[in-house]
Amino acid sequence: MPSAPAFWWRPPGLAAALLAPVATVWGTVAARRMRRGGAVAPVPVVCIGNFVVGGAGKTPTALSVAALAAARGHRPVFLTRGYGGRLAGPVLVGAEHGPAEVGDEALLLARAAPTVVARDRAGALPLLGQLKPSLVVMDDGFQNPAIEKTLSLVVVDAGQGVGNGRVMPAGPLRAPLGVQLAHADALVLVGAASADGAAVAALAQAEGVPVFGARLVARAPEALRGRPLLAFAGIGRPEKFFDQLRREGLDVRRTEAFADHRPYGEADAARLLADAAAEGLDLVTTEKDLARLAGADGARGGLRDASAVLAVDLVFDAPDAVAALLPPVA
Repeated sequence: MPSAPAFWWRPPGLAAALLAPVATVWGTVAARRMRRGGAVAPVPVVCIGNFVVGGAGKTPTALSVAALAAARGHRPVFLTRGYGGRLAGPVLVGAEHGPAEVGDEALLLARAAPTVVARDRAGALPLLGQLKPSLVVMDDGFQNPAIEKTLSLVVVDAGQGVGNGRVMPAGPLRAPLGVQLAHADALVLVGAASADGAAVAALAQAEGVPVFGARLVARAPEALRGRPLLAFAGIGRPEKFFDQLRREGLDVRRTEAFADHRPYGEADAARLLADAAAEGLDLVTTEKDLARLAGADGARGGLRDASAVLAVDLVFDAPDAVAALLPPVA
């Protein structure tokens, strides 16, 4: 996934104005699409989405919601598109699958619960039924009307909000904000709120949409402490990962940012390994990035084996309040 244009995250200017006519058309089509009805799943569906293009913390939120549901007796199953993988699905993620087949996010989800990859979400319903879940947790798909959602939790990065508030391509919004708010059951505001994040929360509350705070809590390996690090990441906002490392008190000497979901090639891996060796740095990356190196050999396998991981968990400020929104176990 290419990086978002920088002007999306600044106050609206000339670029946003020039693209406004196209954004109006896009927004109209997206709004109509969101209003369409979809197929009804045999069990409740909890959708974890976001308002904007790019990463906001959907996958950690999906994992946290599934854990809350399981603690209350649910048998959750994940449904995801499998972005970055070649399989259209529907397919149940298994040990035989790697990032090239199902993408990095599906591999992470499958560690926690059965995970189905399907570009056609409605087409996944028969397979989901065979798994006999009591709850489907859908990672992304908030704007996709293919399946009716029982509950839609929208993740907002508290540090960036919705950028300039414009619809693509004039801004990062996937559809007009008002339309999206009308379909949201609750907001999950992740991180320390900036003025932009607080503004989105205020808009949601004005529309009667509850807002729940959350934070990403890192699990830093002790072996990294006191070591000079080369951090690399290809996620929605790599700088968030780099900042998290620094907040953990780790000695980040150099960073390398790649596009979201971008597969690492042999040349990428060889360069990172060579640079780390030449500068005496230890390599560290994200769980998603390491998942994209699963099963690799050559320099890519060497990069996987040489890289430590800073794992993160999403922790709700009020987990019981979030759990109270979940459908009851049938």
